[in-house]
Amino acid sequence: MDSLFGKTGIIFKRELMAYFSTPLAYVFIVIFLVMNGIFTFDLGGFFIRGQADLQPFFNFHPWLYLFMIPALAMGLWSDERKTGTIELLMTLPIKLRDAVLGKFLAAWVLSGVALLLTFPIWITVNYLGNPDNGVILAAYIGSWLMAGGFLAIGSCMSAMTRNAVIAFILTVAICFAFVASGSAIVLNAFSGWAPEFLTNAIASLSFLTHFDAISKGVLDIRDMLFFAAVIGAWLVASAIVIEIKKAN
Repeated sequence: MDSLFGKTGIIFKRELMAYFSTPLAYVFIVIFLVMNGIFTFDLGGFFIRGQADLQPFFNFHPWLYLFMIPALAMGLWSDERKTGTIELLMTLPIKLRDAVLGKFLAAWVLSGVALLLTFPIWITVNYLGNPDNGVILAAYIGSWLMAGGFLAIGSCMSAMTRNAVIAFILTVAICFAFVASGSAIVLNAFSGWAPEFLTNAIASLSFLTHFDAISKGVLDIRDMLFFAAVIGAWLVASAIVIEIKKAN
């Protein structure tokens, strides 16, 4: 790992081991799995629908991530700043981009592990019927990409403050804006008076719009690039904020 990704790999390995050396990773995974079960089987009416697909499972992911991912991301940099270890980290012979990317990748992999552990639901739907597994695989990919977008925003908010709770609140607020901008309520509110290009522009910025497209089995390069751009932009913003805070 270290030789493959260089100094980014060193940070990644350090952060990932730190997650699993404390209860944090296990608590996150357990809560994630329990909440997915509640949303899918109870609120989503998985068995009542009588259809062999995972639509009830994936429909709630944007709203589940709205709170789960900020909780994971809120300590990425705020804890380092609060304990003073960020100064030690910055004295190491690594570039800031390596630290930002390494910490992000560790948290993203943890969210991916939690997502992969939902495979019993996939097995269940295959046992009960004949779902389109290509669509399900695409939805898993889209879900993980969306989690990465949430995490990148959380990384930036965490870099802005040493208070993890404030970082959590800021991340939830911004992520909610990105999710809600594609909801029918928001789009209908704009469609009544705003020009069509503005309504389309708002919808194009929504995680919901792009995730819904991918979850239907359409791996459009534009949707993939959207999440890649969101992740890249917010990670760059994270590095800029850390650099500014370090200068102060």
